[in-house]
Amino acid sequence: MATRTSKPTTKTKSEGVTGEPRLLSGGNPQIAKGYGDAPVQAYIAAMPGWKSEVGRRLDTLIGQTVPNVQKAVKWNSPLYGLEDDGWFLGIHCFAKYIKVAFFRGASLQPIPPGESKSQDTRYLNIRENDVIDETQFVDWVKQASKLPGERM
Repeated sequence: MATRTSKPTTKTKSEGVTGEPRLLSGGNPQIAKGYGDAPVQAYIAAMPGWKSEVGRRLDTLIGQTVPNVQKAVKWNSPLYGLEDDGWFLGIHCFAKYIKVAFFRGASLQPIPPGESKSQDTRYLNIRENDVIDETQFVDWVKQASKLPGERM
């Protein structure tokens, strides 16, 4: 009988064979639930293709606009909010676009274009060759951060 000399590889449920986060069926990275900047940066790094660069830019704009923003990854999506006030924004990857959810988006001016089944939530869908209106995005983030957040 041969003696085993190497330790078996361990990986978390959300990691693929290479130790990298695996992508779920729609292209969304599977990242373990966590609070703070580190899990959000892990999510952004795992976003496939062009989405990672856009994710970094959105994260930077949110951080510059709301310097005391709290971050977390829940349900395989980065969330942004304020301490003791809930979450105002979430990001999720799909096969062909990134969906930015403004949880109180119906109260923003102008209202973000994407409709939701929830009467309060509105979406901004970003596709590969879209030019992001950063001025408008920052304005929405600023407005959203001043509204009561979503408890999740």
